[in-house]
Order: sequence, then structure tokens, then C-alpha cells
Amino acid sequence: MNKFKTCREILLLSYADNNISDEEFVPLYDCYRSKNPDFGYQSYDVFDLANMNSADCKAEFRVEKADLPRLADALHIPAVFHCKQRSICDGLEGLCVLLRRTSYPCRFSDMIQRFPRPVSVLSLITNEVMDFIYDNHCHLVTEWNRDVLSSVALQQYAETISRKGSPLNNCFGFIDGTVRPISRPGSGQRIVYNGHKRVHGLKFQSIALPNGLIGNIFGPVVGRKHDAGMLADSGLLNDMGNFAFSPAGQPMCVYGDPAYPLRIHLQAPYRQGRLTQQMEDYNKAMSEVRVSVEWLFGDIINSFKFLDYKKNLKIGLSSVGKMYIVCALLRNAITCLYGNQTSDFFDLEPPTLEEYFQ
Repeated sequence: MNKFKTCREILLLSYADNNISDEEFVPLYDCYRSKNPDFGYQSYDVFDLANMNSADCKAEFRVEKADLPRLADALHIPAVFHCKQRSICDGLEGLCVLLRRTSYPCRFSDMIQRFPRPVSVLSLITNEVMDFIYDNHCHLVTEWNRDVLSSVALQQYAETISRKGSPLNNCFGFIDGTVRPISRPGSGQRIVYNGHKRVHGLKFQSIALPNGLIGNIFGPVVGRKHDAGMLADSGLLNDMGNFAFSPAGQPMCVYGDPAYPLRIHLQAPYRQGRLTQQMEDYNKAMSEVRVSVEWLFGDIINSFKFLDYKKNLKIGLSSVGKMYIVCALLRNAITCLYGNQTSDFFDLEPPTLEEYFQ
């Protein structure tokens, strides 16, 4: 915007000195007129985390003030972010920009008071930090995490779930799909329309672990995709066939809803024919522990409410799927710091922040 102002000032001076004519001045002046409003960011003080109180920090960034540098270190945030148009941003400030943008539905102009920069620069910083976190850490949830999902850890998860009343002694987590509503696209509306939820959306498949972490995510896929089809596309059963075993060699499984098929590594409720009392008791007991997967989906949205504002989630204009995965990673980081309802319910502590992002 400063370049536009400079060009306009030069044009005005040239016009005042009669160096250009009226016919030349009018189209040139309009050409260098910025279509972005000037929000006057120069009048605010530069961002300084030390001057923020703890309550504002937790409300705006979802992380305690003292833990923000620790989170930046765990994510290996660089000292400086360099945007493509040569804007420079301090690494910790860039992380705070992303957290502020996703924590609540807001416009970039609403963030200027906290981060005195042009709207376009705030947008570039947000995308730069989001790309950095995705490129460096997305494998922790999009691939089989051999630390969080090691054979020893799977055995511990299964024992924890069994103590809570699960009839299965080898169930280490719960699988489910979720539909995230998006703004109605200009084209391809039928592909992303989910008839069950009656919204245009993207779908994600997740595995919830009893320590409160999201162990695996697959997506995004189009909203019309069935959960069983999404499972087949994810290749999760192949990964589980290779890695989901206890230290003693027992096959470990996840538990899903009736939409999923029965496999060695995937169990579901009894759903065909006339159910006996024992079958009904089994379904009820598993349903009581499986509810934790819905808690984790809720944790992501409650911590990063921007994901719930579908009018601003426009595929083709923003990285909606990438944003959800990054927010899931950040939610796992918050769980490592403070725990959540799921870890409290199963009485199983998550790993430390440093252990998770090692």
C-alpha cells in the first residue's frame, strides 16, 4: 500500500508541475489506487508478548503466556519468517498471528490492533506459518506415528480402555469420520454436498486415543464420501496390518460405528438380525467409551472456532483442509500441555510437548 501512495504522490506532483496532462493524469491515478482500505495500522504499538496479560493471551492464543515460547521451540519455529513479498516477521509473533486468526472468527482488519501490519501482510504471515507447521509436522497425524502408536503404547491404550469397561481387551482407540461445513462453492457443489448433514463440506477420518490425542487423520475428501470408502482410500487398514500389534504379537484394533466393516484390526457394533441381551450389553459398553471420539472433534472446534465459520471457508480461495489438519496438530499440542476431557475420563496422561514433537 505504501508503494501505491508513493506513486499517487509522484503523479500529483507531476500534475501540479504540468508535466502530465489531464488525459494522462486521470487513468494513471486510478490505476495506482489501492482497492484495499487503509486501516491506519501505524498508530498502534508493535506486538510485544511481554506486555500482554495472561488472561488476554490465553483467550486470544489458546495457550498460556509462559507456554508460548515452549510451543514455538517444540514446533521448531524459525527466528524469522520471510514472506514472498519480502515482509519479515518474528517467529513467535508469526505463531501468535496464526493462533489469533484461527482461535475465533475474525477479519484480518480486526487483528491490526494487536499486530500492527497491513491486512495483506497479516494474510501472508498466517499462510507462511501454517505452511511451515504443515510441512514439518503433518506426518505426526497424517502417517502412522511410530512413537504415539508404538506396540507398547497400543498395549497401554488397550488396557486403559478395558479398565473403563470395554469388553474388548485389544481396542486401542476409536475411529470416526467428521464433516466440516464449508461455504457453498461456485462449481462442483454436488461433489462436496453431504446429504446426511445437509451441508457442503469436507470430510476427515480420525483415530481418537485414550490419552486425549488424535492419533491419525486422513483427509480432506469430498463431503459425499462414505466413511467406509474413506477408510479404503486412507490405507489405514494396511498400516494397521503392518504395525498394530502388541509386544506379544496380539493384533490390536480400533472401534468404529456401524458404517465400518468388520476386520481383524477394526471392530464395530452388532447390527444385523435379532440381538441377544449379551450383544446389546456389548454395544452399550462400547458406546460408553467410544463417545470420546466426539469429544476430540469438539476440542478442535472449541479451541479453533474459525473452523466453524463456514462462510469464510472457501475452497479455492483458502487452504481449508490444510488449516483443519494444522489446527488438529495444535490441539494435540494444547492437550500435551494441559490435558483434556478424554485424558481425564480415561485417567491417562498424554506425552509432554517435547516428546510429541521430538
